[in-house]
Amino acid sequence: MPTKPKLGQNFLNDTAAIERIADSLGDLSARTAVEIGPGAGAITHALAARAHRLIAVELDPALAAHLRAEFPAENVTIVNQDVLSFDFAAAAARAGQPLLVFGNLPYYITSPILLKLAESHASIDRVALMVQREVADRVTAQPGSREYGVLSVTVQLYGPAVNLFTLPPSAFSPPPDVHSTVFRWRFAPRFTELGIDQTTFLPFLRSVFAQKRKTIANNLRAAGHSSREAGLSSPAIASALVRANIPPNARAEQLSIESLATLFRALATPPTA
Repeated sequence: MPTKPKLGQNFLNDTAAIERIADSLGDLSARTAVEIGPGAGAITHALAARAHRLIAVELDPALAAHLRAEFPAENVTIVNQDVLSFDFAAAAARAGQPLLVFGNLPYYITSPILLKLAESHASIDRVALMVQREVADRVTAQPGSREYGVLSVTVQLYGPAVNLFTLPPSAFSPPPDVHSTVFRWRFAPRFTELGIDQTTFLPFLRSVFAQKRKTIANNLRAAGHSSREAGLSSPAIASALVRANIPPNARAEQLSIESLATLFRALATPPTA
């Protein structure tokens, strides 16, 4: 089937990889699974054979029509829709359980889809996603590594993520210019455990990681336009760093999620006299 480069369509044609991907979410026999961007349906066949019910969300109308003709409606539902507007909560309510999600994500829209899944975390158990290798490395990166940044912390706040395996360009048609990695993400949000509010902590992350070569203190001072950090003075930032046991010249990429949460709480709590 012809591809549409504007939609980021690179279809997987490696049979062994397809089977490995379908197995990456575990036992699907009693579960409802959602596939993001099924394309021509190569992985859809493997998922449909394993899942109790499969919902395939495809943006391309021609591909959606092809999939409807290909798969029985008894256990496979084809939804011609942008996944960014797909209602995961409603699908989970109909299933009577949290969803399992797989996606071969187009490179140009990977980050918005990750954020959409994070927003829908209450309706999802775990996901297996195939993304550009560099993106997977950023998602699963640990503090102190070159790849560690705001995407790493944002994803891991919603649960642990681990890289499973990497596929070469030759596994796809047409071959992309990059390698692709499948990673698994289990949803177990940490906001309550860390004592932080996600609506204010996420903007804080964007501020402290804004300039990777700058210290946290400098990034916070530069974030005066942000509603969360508005009005923070240099003494207030210095005091919070001391109370959070963070060196004054520390950079965000050196700090664990726990340390970043401690600093966030310290900034929100004035020092005692």
